[in-house]
Amino acid sequence: MSDSSHPPHSDRPLGPVDATALHDAVDRLAAALHEYVDTAVGVRSEFGAHEADEDPRVLALEGRLGTLNAELYDRVHDTLGMHADLTTLAWDGTGAHDEDPTDADDDVPTAAEAFHLGFVVGPPTGPSDHSMDSVLDLIDSGGEELVARLVEAGFDVVEWATSRGEPADFEGFGDDDEEEDE
Repeated sequence: MSDSSHPPHSDRPLGPVDATALHDAVDRLAAALHEYVDTAVGVRSEFGAHEADEDPRVLALEGRLGTLNAELYDRVHDTLGMHADLTTLAWDGTGAHDEDPTDADDDVPTAAEAFHLGFVVGPPTGPSDHSMDSVLDLIDSGGEELVARLVEAGFDVVEWATSRGEPADFEGFGDDDEEEDE
């Protein structure tokens, strides 16, 4: 089936593309990120971490960032036909915030354990606007719902992550740590 009514989604090269609208969306997102950092720094200097997370100014900016990120995704999708994975969080073990497990936060309960929920997902069976990368977004949404349910049940969810290929690696938890202790 040819998709001549929607050239960005065809299997043929697009040719020249005017990226002005894409760059404008990136500029708006970058400006909002800078505003978020300035606001978060100001709020955090006055309040504790949990209270700052719930501050209406912070929440409003997070909502705005989500909307701007969705706008960028839509512009990339509508202009290029691509399904850009722009919101996944991933740590590769080389970041500035990587810490020695012995320096872990004191507020992490010593009885905390890592739990994993895995999925084996195949590609869509018919025409779809979703790629395998979009599975992470869907699982992320489900993860947010699970975190809310765990917190409502009284559990302290110290951290959570969505990963592809293998379970997420949380410092201080895992088989490698258990083997080293033996």
